[in-house]
Amino acid sequence: MRPPDAPGWELSAVAWLLDQCPADYRGYHVLRRHPVVLARFAARYVDGALAASRTAYATLRADLRDQVEAEVLVDALTACEREGARLLATQRAVGLVEEALRGKRFVPRL
Repeated sequence: MRPPDAPGWELSAVAWLLDQCPADYRGYHVLRRHPVVLARFAARYVDGALAASRTAYATLRADLRDQVEAEVLVDALTACEREGARLLATQRAVGLVEEALRGKRFVPRL
């Protein structure tokens, strides 16, 4: 994605935000025409996915203990943990993009 205020940065932000959302979001013209609206939708979607990931991690052992072998359960928990970390990073990134779309600019510190 291009940095804020670079030529075409909002278009690159829209493309990136759409990549963070379900494919069906691409069918809503309002989301493509209004990047701030898309950013809010993306933020809520990622929030929900992160909450679901945390619930899955918390309940996976009880949900699957009689269904899969211990090694499979460990692998599933590891995958769930990695997905949670990915979603947490995405949540932060979406928040930063949303703030930039709302006009907030960050000044690099030395």
